[in-house]
Amino acid sequence: MSESGNNYREPRPARVAAVLSLILDKWRRDPTALLQILREAQEALDWIPPAAVEQLAQALSLPRSKIEGVAGFYSFLYTRPQGRYRVLFADNIIERMQGSAALMERMCRSLWVEAGKVSEDGLVSVGTTSCIGMGDQGPALLVNNRVIPRLDEARIDQLCELIRGEVPLADWPAELFVVADNVRRGDILLDAGLQPGDALKAVRDRIQPTGLDASNSRSWREGLPQGLAGPAVVIDELRRSGLRGRGGAGFSTALKWDACRNAPVPVGGCRVVVCNADEGEPGTFKDRVLLNSHADLVFEGMTVAAMAVGARRGFLYLRGEYRHLLETLEAVLVRRREAGLLGEGILGIAGADFDIEIHLGAGAYVCGEESALIESLEGKRGTPRNRPPFPVTNGYLDQPTVVDNVETFACSALIAQRGGDWFAAIGTEKSTGTKLLSISGDVAAPGVYEFPFGVTIGEVLLACGASGTQAVQVGGPSGTCVNVAEFGRRIAFEDVPSAGAFMVFDATRDMFEVARNFTHFFAHESCGFCTPCRVGTSLLKNLMDKLANGHGSPYDFAEIEHMNHILQQMSHCGLGHSACNPVLDTIARFRPAYERRLSNAAFEPAFDLDRALAPARQMTGRDDEGAHLPVHFEEAQP
Repeated sequence: MSESGNNYREPRPARVAAVLSLILDKWRRDPTALLQILREAQEALDWIPPAAVEQLAQALSLPRSKIEGVAGFYSFLYTRPQGRYRVLFADNIIERMQGSAALMERMCRSLWVEAGKVSEDGLVSVGTTSCIGMGDQGPALLVNNRVIPRLDEARIDQLCELIRGEVPLADWPAELFVVADNVRRGDILLDAGLQPGDALKAVRDRIQPTGLDASNSRSWREGLPQGLAGPAVVIDELRRSGLRGRGGAGFSTALKWDACRNAPVPVGGCRVVVCNADEGEPGTFKDRVLLNSHADLVFEGMTVAAMAVGARRGFLYLRGEYRHLLETLEAVLVRRREAGLLGEGILGIAGADFDIEIHLGAGAYVCGEESALIESLEGKRGTPRNRPPFPVTNGYLDQPTVVDNVETFACSALIAQRGGDWFAAIGTEKSTGTKLLSISGDVAAPGVYEFPFGVTIGEVLLACGASGTQAVQVGGPSGTCVNVAEFGRRIAFEDVPSAGAFMVFDATRDMFEVARNFTHFFAHESCGFCTPCRVGTSLLKNLMDKLANGHGSPYDFAEIEHMNHILQQMSHCGLGHSACNPVLDTIARFRPAYERRLSNAAFEPAFDLDRALAPARQMTGRDDEGAHLPVHFEEAQP
C-alpha cells in the first residue's frame, strides 16, 4: 500500500507534491487529462486529499471547484478518506442470484466493519458498486480497483486474512486475480485469426491500384479525383458490408465515418477516433474478452477508421472496472508502434499518421453515452451534451470525432481484410455479420457466445444449457425482457436488438425483484444533470420499494405509467428514457409477481409509522398490542 498507518492521516504536502509532479509530467500538465491525473494520484495516495486539489489547481490553472466537481462526479474517486483496502462487491441482479449479499455480510462480520463505512482504524471499507463485467464468473468484487472473481466463503476468509495482515496488494496470491475469457462459441470474430497488420495491409493493397502517390499525404487524406481513392475505398467497403454499430442503437457505421471524413477541421485541430470500451450495462462483458485476447483486432479496426476519415489521434476509453487490463493493452500498443502499425507513416504510407492513447473511466455508467464519454475524455464531469451538433462534426475538443464501440471496430478490421460483400453474406439483410452475447444467470455454461444475427432466443438458450427458463433480459436493464412465448424471436436490429447482455432467469426467480434491482441501478447511475431523470429514477425506485414493503395498490401502477411518460418525454439522455423499461416489461409479462404485493385496492402511503417503530420495540423488548399503533387511524378515535 502507498501509505502506512491510519488512513485518516492526511499525507504530508511534500509527499503529495512529489507524487503529483511525476503524474503531471506524464500527462503533459494537460487540463484535459484531469480525470487521469486524479485517478493516478488516488492510486498513489489512497484518496485525493485537499493538498492534492490545491496543488493541481495551481499546476493546471484550474479553479478548485472544477477539480472538486470532477472528483465528486465519479464513484471511484474519493475526496474523503476511505479504507486502505477499498472493497466493492458487484451488486447487480446476477451477482445477487449468485449469493453476493451473504458473502459481503460474511466479510463485514469477519473484519468488524459496517457495510458502506470505513473501519475505525482506517484499514478497510466495504461497500457495493454496479456491474463490474464479471457476471460469467461471479460473485466478484473490486479491491482498490483490482478484480477478484469466483468468490465463495473460503475465498472471502482468505481475503479477510490478507487484509487483517495488511499484506500489500502486490503480494496477494496471483490466482486470486485470474479472470477467464469463458469463450463458449466463436465465429468470424472470435475465430478470426488475423495477424497484426493484416487488415491495414489489405487497405494499402486495395488503394494502391487507384494511383495513390505514397509520397503525397494530401492524396491519402482526401483521395484522388479518379474513382474511389484513399479513404473513400475503405468507406465504400464498409457501406457494402452493412455494418451497424454494435452498441445497441445500430446506426450505419459507413454513414458515421463518411460524415466525420467530410466535416471541416478547425484550424490547428485534427480528426479523432474514439473506442468506447465503457461497457457498463449490467450483464455485459464481451468487450472484456475482446480487449483481453483480441486487442490487436480492436486497435487494427481503430487504425482502419483513422485511415478512412483521416484521423491522427485516437483514444481507447476503458471503463475503470477493467483497470486490470491496462498494462496488457499498453504493451500491445508499444508492440504495434515498434512494428510500424501506429505512429507516423503507418506501413510506409506518407500522411498515414495515427496513434492511440488509453484513458480510464472512474465509475460512471452514463459515460457509456458517446457525448458524456467525450466530456470525460476532456477531463470534465461525464454529463451528456445537447445534440446537435453531433460528435462526427463537433466531438473531442470540438473536432470531428468517430465514436464506436469495441465490437464495431473489431468488425471493421475484418471487413477491411476480407471485404464488405463477404461480411454482408452473414446474418440477415438488415443485420449483417455476427453478434457477441454475454450470457449469464441460470445457465449451465455462462460466458461469451458469438452467433450470426438472426439466431432465435430459444437457440441461444439451448446452446448455453438453460432449462426451465421463464424470462430473458436481452440488452441489459435498458433492453427488452421476453418470456417463454417470445423465445422464437430473433436477435437482430429488426426484432430484438442487443448491445450484448443476455441474462437468463429460471422459474425460481422473482421477476419483480429483478426489475426492482434494475430501478435501483438507474437511480444510482443517474448523473443528476436533468431534473426529470434525477428525480424520476428516484421516485420509480421508491415506488418499487413501496410494493416490496407491502404497501402497493393499483394506484402505483398508474404512477409508474405516468413516470415513464415523463422520463421518456423530458429526460436529457437515454438513461432516463429507458429507466422504466424493465418495470413496464415485467408488469406486462409477469403481472402476478406484482399483484402478490398489492395489499390494498385503494392508495396506501409508502411510509409506515408502525414499521418505523420496530427498532424501538426491539430495544424495549415489547411486541404486545399496546406497543403497536392501531391499524386504522379512525379506529383509534374516542
